[in-house]
Amino acid sequence: MAISKLLEGNESFIRKKFKKHKERFVELVQKGQNPKVLFIGCSDSRVVPTLITDTKPGDLFIVRNIGNFVPPFSPDDEFHSTAAAIEYAVSVLEVDEIIVCGHSYCGAIESMYKEINDPNLIHVKKWLELGESTKKYVEGRLHKNASKREKLTMSEKVSVIFQMVNLLTYPDIEKRVEDGRLNIRGWYYKIETGKIEIYDQE
Repeated sequence: MAISKLLEGNESFIRKKFKKHKERFVELVQKGQNPKVLFIGCSDSRVVPTLITDTKPGDLFIVRNIGNFVPPFSPDDEFHSTAAAIEYAVSVLEVDEIIVCGHSYCGAIESMYKEINDPNLIHVKKWLELGESTKKYVEGRLHKNASKREKLTMSEKVSVIFQMVNLLTYPDIEKRVEDGRLNIRGWYYKIETGKIEIYDQE
């Protein structure tokens, strides 16, 4: 896609959608943001949080990364954009809900099962280590005749649960969940149908 196409898109946005939500944008500037939901999703270009939830500007605080992974709490990490965004959403914005949203046909999940030796992908390789728990769980429970798609779909869904567990390693998240001030929810978005499946703990 040419850059000119993106700039044309911005002009169209200003003429149509910005005009429609102008009062909302002005309010968000004057009063600041106050989202109630932290949405942790995948960087996949096919998964657009505001589109699939039909939400308005200011409704979602969005964190996107490869595989919608949540690194466990670790105060020793020098730089951690995902952890910093989670902390900000919970401890500063005081969101009421955290949604971890996985999705079908996830490239990150598929890459977990591949050997990555490209020196240009050293950060990707390290990041995908966050999926090791998912791999071990799935490989230990999936029947031996399962197809590749069955394995990947199960991994996509199980991974969401492990990210929810990792969220609870953050002290303020654990405290707020225990106090009933914060809920953590797991979603699975199916690209091919547009539908969202919701994790049921029971």
